[in-house]
Amino acid sequence: MKSFKKLFLNDNFILSVIIVNSAIIFAQSYHLEYRWLVAIDIVCTLLFAIEMLVKHVEFGARNYWKDGWNRLDGILVILSIPSVLAFLFPNLLSNLSFLLILRLLRVLRFFRIMHFFPNFSKIIKGFSLAMSQTWGVLLSFFVIIAVLGMINCSLFGDADPEHFCTPIRSIYSVFQICTIEGWYDIPNTVADFYGASTWVASVVRLYFCLQLILGGIIGMSFINSVFVDAMASDNNDEVERKLDELSRKIDELMKKS
Repeated sequence: MKSFKKLFLNDNFILSVIIVNSAIIFAQSYHLEYRWLVAIDIVCTLLFAIEMLVKHVEFGARNYWKDGWNRLDGILVILSIPSVLAFLFPNLLSNLSFLLILRLLRVLRFFRIMHFFPNFSKIIKGFSLAMSQTWGVLLSFFVIIAVLGMINCSLFGDADPEHFCTPIRSIYSVFQICTIEGWYDIPNTVADFYGASTWVASVVRLYFCLQLILGGIIGMSFINSVFVDAMASDNNDEVERKLDELSRKIDELMKKS
């Protein structure tokens, strides 16, 4: 019994199951619905279910669900139950085929591999800290995009309905301009509507160039710099903490001597 529990608490064994299951899910994404592939997928799901039960017995339900990775594992196992039942009892559950849509959520198991990456928790911590310090900048940026999108929808809805027919489509087009992805097609289309050689077309092109410079170059660069600075500050805080601790230990040794 101890060896059985030890097996399902072994990270290398669970990682191997995750890799096999990920390969099966990847193969099934190409619509390779061979029965043996489905059978291996079901076996992997059952192994994950056993792992969940073993951890419940070993650590207790409360401690199990406290851990974020365990919550992800448990939810995925529960959502996989309809797929297992449909495989074992295809005739009995033929009217519940809509539940198999939940199988799409199996792709989240790919995230479990990240749990085994070295220092992944530090990466998540740094990312969370950076997001907490930059959410205001991001929110302001998206508000500006939304305002510009609604303005463009009012000004150019008739000139370029493909990009500015609705406020949502217009906001998406402004975001496309900010990413510099095929942005030049938009001002050219609007300019052609007013006549490519008229002064209005020149003003339109200048207007969209300003949007590109302010949003795409300055705005995106500013957000990126703030985010990177926040990520770096977390590392700097850790270095400063270690230096302070080292300095304190040196002072203690000096006093003893």
